Amino acid sequence: MASKFFPIFTVKSKNSNLKPAVRKRIIVSVTNDLVSDNRVHKTCSTLADMGFNVLLAGRKLHHNPKLTPRSYSTKRFKLLFNKGPLFYVCYNFRLFWMLIFKQFDVLLANDLDTLPANYLAAKIKKKPLVYDSHEYFTEVPELVNRPAVKRIWEGLEKQLVPKVNAAFTVCNSIARIYTEKYGVDFRVVRNVPAKQNFNPGDYNTSENHEKIILYQGAVNIGRGLEQAILAMKHLQGAKLLIAGDGDIKTELQQLTENEGLQNKVQFLGRLPIDELAQLTPQAHLGLSIEEDLGLNYRYALPNKLFDDIQARVPVLVTNLPEMAALVNHYRIGEITNTLEPEALAAKMQVMLFSVAKRAAWKQNLETAAQELTWENEKGILVKIFERFL
Repeated sequence: MASKFFPIFTVKSKNSNLKPAVRKRIIVSVTNDLVSDNRVHKTCSTLADMGFNVLLAGRKLHHNPKLTPRSYSTKRFKLLFNKGPLFYVCYNFRLFWMLIFKQFDVLLANDLDTLPANYLAAKIKKKPLVYDSHEYFTEVPELVNRPAVKRIWEGLEKQLVPKVNAAFTVCNSIARIYTEKYGVDFRVVRNVPAKQNFNPGDYNTSENHEKIILYQGAVNIGRGLEQAILAMKHLQGAKLLIAGDGDIKTELQQLTENEGLQNKVQFLGRLPIDELAQLTPQAHLGLSIEEDLGLNYRYALPNKLFDDIQARVPVLVTNLPEMAALVNHYRIGEITNTLEPEALAAKMQVMLFSVAKRAAWKQNLETAAQELTWENEKGILVKIFERFL
């Protein structure tokens, strides 16, 4: 991690005289603790490679692991409140005052919950503001059945998003919706991982060993996790690993215990980016089985799907437009029309033990993994930000 924020360095001019030069400064903000946000990490690394001095701001939680060394600076706030309305107020208050007293040339707000502080600071200092929407924020399941709270976020979105200087999001469907609603040209930067020098021999993925089914990501409602756990009652020779944390983790752990599935379902917690990258290639099947609980999930194209592809892991996804289109295009797994546990188990059984299907998927995964890389995707991000250099 960089020890100083926004260092000054020297460059040699054409007349061979050394002159001090200050790199453009960008502050990137998120409401998470920075530990496992791979999308933001890739974005910040790319901006640093472009020549920006980057500061990534988030929050610090109790018992946070230390951050691995990065090519950009980081700052984490300790807050009085870590959930509910007071958290969002407290976070934006802290972020706003930091931005007011820091020098910057550009701001990058990640998701709607960081946008109020970024907008006010950018307006006061007359600096450009870029917006990255990781999801269709006002259509997340947590808001769909809370109309009063949803209206507040929709009001903020309606007021602030049209005033940003540039914007991007995770998939074509969400980009099209935002562009039509707010008249802002939303570009698409997908959550694809960096290309890996993949050697299957480095990982324990023998077809003769107990099969590993992997879910990685937020442990929240609507992710199909209850059904996946119950499906393990009907599936032999396999175990389900859940790598992540979230609102329903305790409930899922209780469900696992009540069903006597402790030996078949393992909760790994939220893993640092590097550890998760080592785990994923050991899986035999990756899950991305979001339920259709609103437009945000309907148009989801989650980074775990691309992480599985890069690790050459066949995937099982629900029949939602963006995910199904990707799986159909590359032929790298199966699509399920139901999350009923017995039917889900039957689908997993075939995917785990069909030698012919797995051989075809593995071959297609090689093609997909070569194309769906951050090295190919980041060019879109570079074009968005090069105007601010």
